[in-house]
Amino acid sequence: MSTRRPPPRPGGTLRYYGPGGLDHLDPAAAYYAFSHQITRLFARQLFGYPTTEDARALVPVPDVAAEVPTRNNGGLSRDRRTYTIRLRESVRWDTVPPRLVTAEDFVRGVKRMANPVAGAGAIAYYTSTIVGMAEFAEGYRACFAGRTPIARDLATYQNDHDIRGLWAVDDRTLVIELLRPANDLLNLLAMPFASAAPREYDDLVPDGRDFARLVRSNGPYRITSYVPGSHLTMAHNPAWQAETDPIRRRYVDRIDVRMARVSDERVRSEITSGRADLSWGAAVGRPRRRTAADRDLGWALNPYLVFNLRSPHEQGALRDRRVRLAIAYAVDKARLVRYFDEMNIGTRTRPARTVIPPGNVGHRGYDPYPTPGDRGDRGRCRELLAEAGHPGGLTLTMIYRIDAVHGRVAKAIAEDLAAGGVDVRLVEVDRTDEYYRILQDPRRAAAGEWDLTPAAFMPDWFGNNGRSYVQPMFQSHSAVGTANYGGYHSPVVDELIDRALAAQTEARAAELWHQVDRQVLADVAVVPILVCEPTIEHLTSDRVRNAIPLPHVDRWYDASNLWLDAAD
Repeated sequence: MSTRRPPPRPGGTLRYYGPGGLDHLDPAAAYYAFSHQITRLFARQLFGYPTTEDARALVPVPDVAAEVPTRNNGGLSRDRRTYTIRLRESVRWDTVPPRLVTAEDFVRGVKRMANPVAGAGAIAYYTSTIVGMAEFAEGYRACFAGRTPIARDLATYQNDHDIRGLWAVDDRTLVIELLRPANDLLNLLAMPFASAAPREYDDLVPDGRDFARLVRSNGPYRITSYVPGSHLTMAHNPAWQAETDPIRRRYVDRIDVRMARVSDERVRSEITSGRADLSWGAAVGRPRRRTAADRDLGWALNPYLVFNLRSPHEQGALRDRRVRLAIAYAVDKARLVRYFDEMNIGTRTRPARTVIPPGNVGHRGYDPYPTPGDRGDRGRCRELLAEAGHPGGLTLTMIYRIDAVHGRVAKAIAEDLAAGGVDVRLVEVDRTDEYYRILQDPRRAAAGEWDLTPAAFMPDWFGNNGRSYVQPMFQSHSAVGTANYGGYHSPVVDELIDRALAAQTEARAAELWHQVDRQVLADVAVVPILVCEPTIEHLTSDRVRNAIPLPHVDRWYDASNLWLDAAD
């Protein structure tokens, strides 16, 4: 087990190994747990989560911000709709010479979320909160509809258009005006989407080919090489100063990520032999310790079945609710629970019946389409398909991520659907980043690249997280980068979301979030399959010390806060 002793010993190379990749390297688009492990090391936000093993890990604290805005320090207006955020001194970019991070860099970072090339998957958090953000984002998309912009085009739009509720008073002061009070604003500003962006990014297409080579860092490490799906390396950022960073440290000299199409067993062998220190992508666990923060964590939806409602296949059959309901009845959830138990990867799972899992704001226990023992009902599936005009069944394409767990889940679901009359063509996507690029691009959905996929969704934060399931997954959003992968659109749900965000009490908001849950499942927008408690304690090599899990990135470790018991 990793411990806090001996004392920190700087130096050495921290080595990751395993399958998988980053969905995006650019913080404006990065939305996957693997990516957040890396972006945390080079991209900083106004607020962030401390690396601790108690419940403080769930509460944002100042990062580049000098303090939490309050009524007493003049940072929060009486109506709680205007925040004045002051930046700490001496946070610098790794430019030549090093240049201060300014309030304008945060304005640029928020604007970049709305870019039409690789935008933020949860941009609805911000368009429904910041005055003028929705108009800015809509105008940005409309400006480049039907054409592919170059970097200069994007920069011109951003620099010529303002977000009415966001501006820099001076280099050290940022003002944010809200549409309505938002008691989770610090959580929104702690997401990687809201990272500062230097002016050099005006010369780059978001997450484009040159981004990895020219990315700038204001964190403890900087990117030294990156080949998607192959490797990533990082080294010290010479412009970083420990006294200006309250949530990160820097003990190892280098970070080396090797991405390879290998089995979980191979990853475990590399770590136990000492050839690698941490798993990358593969959930290789060990008997876990329970921490104080665990008591406050909710469950994640993993997996859930997503329907591509834009798909042209089978005359657009998936747009028929009866077809989606038939598929929902076919899935044997109990068998998948057994699969996870047999894999013994350290996670706790049980059948999912709602889209907001237990322990998250808005959850209420009910089962909209029950089957005996959660084993599914293939006969009912066939009946519904016949009612929908498909007595001979359907043929659909299911894509899934590479690695043993996701492959086994996809094959099990395909077997269930086959027994119900749905022939599934399985397509493995051999790079995790490409899998998410497919799902996050509505144009590829409309082109019919996929019909179904067993995806996973973990809330972007725990605690007061009512919006963190509903908005990304179910609010209407058809721009590149969306987390509403299937293109679900419901005016009823959109209105309920607006009402929940404007609710005067947490209890009223929770009831409205629950109403969204019921409407989504009445529409059979997705099929909840399993809920997963984020409990995996990831395996480390014997030399790793101070490996503390980050709840908001699926309990992966904070590389900036661990050290090795001996230098290489």
